[in-house]
Amino acid sequence: MRAYAGKFGEDQEYWGAVGLLHDIDFERFPEQHPYQAGDLLKPYGYDADFITNIESHDRAWPGERTLLQKTLLAVDELTGFVIACALVRPDKSLENLEVKSVMKKMKDKAFAKAVNRETIIQSTEDMGIDLREHIQFIIQALATAKHQPDYQLVSLI
Repeated sequence: MRAYAGKFGEDQEYWGAVGLLHDIDFERFPEQHPYQAGDLLKPYGYDADFITNIESHDRAWPGERTLLQKTLLAVDELTGFVIACALVRPDKSLENLEVKSVMKKMKDKAFAKAVNRETIIQSTEDMGIDLREHIQFIIQALATAKHQPDYQLVSLI
């Protein structure tokens, strides 16, 4: 999220915070996710817009999505998938992971079954970005984040 915010000239800290906190309610309230996030975040001063941005990553969310919201949905599904692709490689590295390898794994329905490929495809289209370009961007963003001092935190975004 931070990398895309930079690409789009948006607030990297804000987008990063949305990315970091978007699943805050998932462990405790998986059936109501992401709509319990507001109850968890309001006491800490997060406003309605911030909470709406988080709620918008529900695939069934009825509203028109902003660029941030479209990006969150597109990044959420693909980031986990790309990490899974890297972890099954002998070197478990993102540095040499190629777009074609990720595309090949997307066709394998047995691989990372929980990842909704249609959401990846549709949300990327909604962003107005080519799927291969989006995959490459995510690979680069994750690989770059690995070399930052706050990698453990950034890797969640």
